[in-house]
Amino acid sequence: MPTKPDPGDISDVEPLADTTASQARRIVAAYANDADECRVFLSMLGIGHSKLDA
Repeated sequence: MPTKPDPGDISDVEPLADTTASQARRIVAAYANDADECRVFLSMLGIGHSKLDA
C-alpha cells in the first residue's frame, strides 16, 4: 500500500491556470443543487471567490 502524502507538503503543487479555474467553476455551478452547495464545492477545490473585472 502506498504511503499517504504529507498534507503540509505542497511544494510540488502549482496554481491553476485562469482558464482551468474558470472551466471548473462553470462545471461546479452546473452540477450544484444550490448556491450554498456551489460555494462549498468551490471552496473545497480552492477556487472560490472569483473576482471578475468589469
